[in-house]
Amino acid sequence: MNLLILGGSWFVGRVIAEDAVARDWNVTVFNRGRSSTPPDGVRTIHGDRENGEDLARLASEGPWDAAIDVAGSVPTMVRDAARALQRATRKYVFVSSVSAYAGWPAEPVTESSPLHEGDPDMGSGDGPSHAYGPMKVGCEAAIRREFGADQSLILRPGVVLGPHEYVGRLKWWLGRALRGGQILAPGRADRVIQPIDVRDLATFVLDQIAGGGAGTYNAAAPTDRTYRDLLIACLAATGGSGELLWTNDQWLAAQNVQQWTELPLWRVPPGTWAVDTQRATAAGLACRPLAETVHDTWAWLSSGGRAVEHERDAEHGIEPRKEAALLDAAQKAGAVDDRETFPAQSEPAGKA
Repeated sequence: MNLLILGGSWFVGRVIAEDAVARDWNVTVFNRGRSSTPPDGVRTIHGDRENGEDLARLASEGPWDAAIDVAGSVPTMVRDAARALQRATRKYVFVSSVSAYAGWPAEPVTESSPLHEGDPDMGSGDGPSHAYGPMKVGCEAAIRREFGADQSLILRPGVVLGPHEYVGRLKWWLGRALRGGQILAPGRADRVIQPIDVRDLATFVLDQIAGGGAGTYNAAAPTDRTYRDLLIACLAATGGSGELLWTNDQWLAAQNVQQWTELPLWRVPPGTWAVDTQRATAAGLACRPLAETVHDTWAWLSSGGRAVEHERDAEHGIEPRKEAALLDAAQKAGAVDDRETFPAQSEPAGKA
């Protein structure tokens, strides 16, 4: 297979490229070459997707069996790339987002759930700053307009974790587990969470390309893992010891603890972790245990792995003194619903 990846050096695109190279596919990555180097074994073409001449030059380097767009978020930019590559690739694959659904995270979603309104001709300055979901819908519409439904493959992942993650969600929890002590564990221990391992997402994408797949798929882990599983896995991977204090959702919200960022992956709307994946599972999506994702991410960090620097990393995690104050206040207010103590593990995966 001949594969083109728009991006290919950060996170999802990088892991897709690594997987494709391991399959002995011919992989070309197209990016500006400013933030990170692509993995070994790929051909690199430098250029800016906002530059029409660069896109035309890229198209002349084809043909490809599929082009994978892992970074597009502005409809006009995705439209122009898809239009330029329309004769150079047979299939256009787009990594969209569960944020495309109008009802998410307030309610559960399937692939047939209503979407935000999205304009395929919307530019970066044409919508409000919070229009991430509508912009992704516009990108999807632009791809279908240029390639048609039969040659378009749309993935709508939720949270993606694993080695090379640059957002910093799992990295923060691993660091917090290593520090140990009393740990502010948000909400219910048995809350289902559905983060997907980047390697499982990459495998699914490439398997779909190899098999001629098309259409739209939600991409998330099954509902057999919990927030407790995440935190225990972080303690086990780092060898940390700690006491998890499971603190009431409503109380935390009343203290203005920022959901999704101060305590990463904590969010109370009922649809947050209710993303239906039956269609993807039937098509072959398989997800490894959450503990494996956690362990491998810690091992990667411990061996010197560093993600691309990104401003979102600084948004995640609660300041230690604030956490300590909240823990003290929660215990005095009777807002701690449960607590669990875990001794230090004897064989951590390593030290970051």
